[in-house]
Amino acid sequence: MAENTEQQPGKTIHAGGEWLEAVSGATREIIDPADALPFAVVAEGDEKDTDIAVAAARAAFDGGQGAWPRTPVTERAALLRRVADLLVRDREELGLLESRDAGKTVEEGRVDIDCVADAFRYFADLVAGEAPGRVVDAGTPDVHSVVVHEPVGVCALITPWNYPLLQASWKIAPALAAGNTFVVKPSEITPLTTVALIDLLVEAGLPAGVANIVTGPGHSVGARLAEHPDVDLVSFTGGLISGTKVAQAAAVTVKKVALELGGKNPNVVFADACATEEGFDTAVDQALNAAFIHSGQVCSAGARLIVEETVRERFVAELARRAEKIRLGRGTEDGVECGPLVSEQQRVKTESYVAAALAEGAVLRSGGKRPEPTATRPATGYFYEPTVLDQCHREMTVVREEVFGPVLTVETFRTEDEAVALANDTEYGLAGAVWTADAGRARRVAGRLRHGTVWINDFHPYLPQAEWGGFGKSGVGRELGPAGLAEYREAKHVYQNLAPRPVRWFAG
Repeated sequence: MAENTEQQPGKTIHAGGEWLEAVSGATREIIDPADALPFAVVAEGDEKDTDIAVAAARAAFDGGQGAWPRTPVTERAALLRRVADLLVRDREELGLLESRDAGKTVEEGRVDIDCVADAFRYFADLVAGEAPGRVVDAGTPDVHSVVVHEPVGVCALITPWNYPLLQASWKIAPALAAGNTFVVKPSEITPLTTVALIDLLVEAGLPAGVANIVTGPGHSVGARLAEHPDVDLVSFTGGLISGTKVAQAAAVTVKKVALELGGKNPNVVFADACATEEGFDTAVDQALNAAFIHSGQVCSAGARLIVEETVRERFVAELARRAEKIRLGRGTEDGVECGPLVSEQQRVKTESYVAAALAEGAVLRSGGKRPEPTATRPATGYFYEPTVLDQCHREMTVVREEVFGPVLTVETFRTEDEAVALANDTEYGLAGAVWTADAGRARRVAGRLRHGTVWINDFHPYLPQAEWGGFGKSGVGRELGPAGLAEYREAKHVYQNLAPRPVRWFAG
């Protein structure tokens, strides 16, 4: 892997082609959530470092004929493919780094790197295969009218801590494919793989100033990016409160804004999906996957199980039994199925939601506490048991608000209309799923769910070719797919009069 933060402790700000320390000299220790011990040091940037990075991105965008926006599409696509190849080359190292940084299992980390490489290849193919413009019929042979797409400019890309490199790739790959320059601000908790990606971009031959990164907190770096007058677009993935602040700051300069925010995602299970043993087993297994992968720290997590009343008891009993068998531990250890939460703050938050749910009448079926320490699960780590809360209802805080931890709530329904009403009874609208053996019902329910992604008899897969967005407070804009590329472009109408002549509106 190319030289990165492990070789340059405290030099993780990249601006104008150089690795820099923070102007203030401040640093931050990066904590391994499996044992709460520091294992890396990064620069703690602030507004001054952000201004330097934005200036570098602006200069790289506004340069002469050889600037990145004017680089032929074929060359931009070729660079993205080289980056994908480098990601494959460094898959093991990056997967391990993602595991230690975010707490997920190494296998999850490896899968993330595969998906990142896929995203770079997808956007390379998409932009390389596009038509140069859309001809608009002006109704006369003397006029040539065409709509072309141009890069937006300098993009501020603010990414979350749960899928650091994957979420960064969903922004960086289309931004570069479209010809933009950017400044990325990874989460201050999990910045290491994004720092490593900048190294790979440089190794692939990206010109200086096109890719810039500032490691530092949201209240300084993120806030400055959102308000900066030389930033043309801000793309943010994270929580609702922070996303609202980003939108408010960006509104002052009327920037383009893309927000991917929270979710409280329903997983609706009809009894007919469980009519066979294989169907029952699959639905239970997928409910576990929906709720507990990466300890529930997933914006699209199926944290609300909405199950038909006739199968509720059997389904929840089996779900709870299997949840108790999930092997918790350090993500780098063999046999571990679920790692720690990302921080002590996140664990305390999870505990508070569970305590409130029990006080409001929920019934604990599994988990609900910190696990006993083991050789693979240090007592100092931020572990919490996968938790199933039965007999929940819409008025409970744990049902309404995003926990972002390994907590699954159970609600029941009797009719299709009731199932849809429960699933849509949320301020969010990111993702959801429906399980049924009835093809007609599957289409009806999927069509009525007000969520940006709806899975039928599955949960969690995504395709680079498909747009990812949401309704309600889950955000605005799209990532992935052709619409994801369109977010990083502006449309320009070029009208050429081949036979100019006087208009003669006025006498003279």
